Amino acid sequence: MTDSSHGSSVHEAGSADASLRERWQEALVGARGGASAPDPMPYADNLLARWAEPQRRYHTTAHLVAVLDRIDTLAGYAADADAVRLAAWLHDAVYRPDRSENEERSAALAERALPEAGVPADVTAEVARLVRLTVTHDPADGDTNGEVLCDADLAILAADPKKYAAYAAQVREEYGFVPDDAFREGRAAVLRQLLGLPRLFRTPHGVARWEPRARQNLLTELELLSH
Repeated sequence: MTDSSHGSSVHEAGSADASLRERWQEALVGARGGASAPDPMPYADNLLARWAEPQRRYHTTAHLVAVLDRIDTLAGYAADADAVRLAAWLHDAVYRPDRSENEERSAALAERALPEAGVPADVTAEVARLVRLTVTHDPADGDTNGEVLCDADLAILAADPKKYAAYAAQVREEYGFVPDDAFREGRAAVLRQLLGLPRLFRTPHGVARWEPRARQNLLTELELLSH
């Protein structure tokens, strides 16, 4: 007798990975000007394995898919949408919640892997720069690639209340090693920092569609943390 629900979930995971491999191939081939070699798939497999590591609860392939979907929505604002997509793949490729240098390690991985994968030096440098930008989510005025990546990464903040609550719970799970009082203090500091930004979102779409709900979600979470 087989467990049909388990089989279904495995099939769904396989289908999701296949779709992600196609998206990686499109972005990589686009970033290297249409060249078909070297084979994109070993790089996709390496990254997908990283995104599936057991310490992740929020920073999973589901987050990667969500960021890529948002980049597709915002792609018209970017100077180089394929570079932004590669940055999405790499921005949390190294993720250890007990370490503070994840973005730098992810950028260094981009600088090592992308040239080997056939990406030109200027595009590699742009991808690494974008990955490092996710430390602050504060792109300079006119940095359209940075605006698109940061808006896509922060779009979860504008989710409906149920999805936002699930996101907040997943973040807490990733920091399960941190005692409750210390987590509340640290998380509240992050929320205040975000609320202190003049704008959470920089693209016209993000400002119009996501800013008000995101601020309401952040204020609600901050209030819940204070009780």
